[in-house]
Amino acid sequence: MKAAALLFILVLHGAAAAADRLPSYGADVAAVTASGVSSGGYMAIQFQVAHSSQVKGVAALAAGPYYCAQGSLWTALYNCSVPNAWAGLPSIETLKTQAEAFARDGQIDPTANLAATRVWLFSGTRDHTVERPVVEAAARFYGLFGAKNIPLQSRPAGHAMVTEYSGTPCGTTEPPYINDCDYDAAGVFLAHLLGILKPPSVKDSGQVIAFDQKALAGGDAYTVSLAETGYVYVPEACRTGSCRVHVAFHGCRQSVEAIGERFVREAGYNRWADNNRLIVLYPQTRARYGLGYEGGRWSYVYNPRGCWDWWGYTSDQYATKAAPQMRAVQAMLQRLGQPR
Repeated sequence: MKAAALLFILVLHGAAAAADRLPSYGADVAAVTASGVSSGGYMAIQFQVAHSSQVKGVAALAAGPYYCAQGSLWTALYNCSVPNAWAGLPSIETLKTQAEAFARDGQIDPTANLAATRVWLFSGTRDHTVERPVVEAAARFYGLFGAKNIPLQSRPAGHAMVTEYSGTPCGTTEPPYINDCDYDAAGVFLAHLLGILKPPSVKDSGQVIAFDQKALAGGDAYTVSLAETGYVYVPEACRTGSCRVHVAFHGCRQSVEAIGERFVREAGYNRWADNNRLIVLYPQTRARYGLGYEGGRWSYVYNPRGCWDWWGYTSDQYATKAAPQMRAVQAMLQRLGQPR
């Protein structure tokens, strides 16, 4: 009897702990924008290039060009982060050729779309994790496809999301990797991507909603280093009327698993979202340390910092529309776009 009662309590606890289904808001998901920092910046660029018919603008802090790592962790850690004489940046022309090959094969959207893409980039002068030449290479990559007006902003910032007043001192590189630089990066790049914005709210007035991300990752988030729970910020106005959607990709060691909800609440997006009819989607990774067992199956993924996959730890198709993590994010967008 006691065992049965204990089992009942555990079942109830598990049901209470599980996040709810991502709501549908009838959002406009035909013209999405995306941004991110570090691995999230690489993921934002990757997501934009792969889905350029839908993702019309991208902002990246401390990240480089599409397909920079070319399936190699070594290349990701060195050539595409801290290039030097013995580990130089990959040829931008080679990356352009590879993107065009992916497009010809239907693995990504036509690269002709990139000419009209709105791009915004940032490199901190005290960032020694992803150095400025890497970010400059991202600008050159888009430029090869005809994209114009690509600002590359800079502040004396470490490797972090740069904000007006949240986080640690500007020049640091330490958890939660949100830096107070007296510079509202989110506001600046959202205006570049979306056009003239209404002033931000003084205080967030919308709602942060946790949702069942596992269900939108084919029921197997663990295998592809995704968390079971994702987050979305929904302004009050978006509960009844149609809104645009922006996807915000956190960086390595910056997921909710690592720093709680600080990126979701402090990165600077939400107060701009309130007055500008903008839903902000915060998909989440999880750390993996190699071989693991969940959901009745074994899998091997080595991603101890909870980075987004921009070098191929989930699949050799990581940079295409078939990429497991990008398919999950697309499923989230489609759910947001469904009628209420």
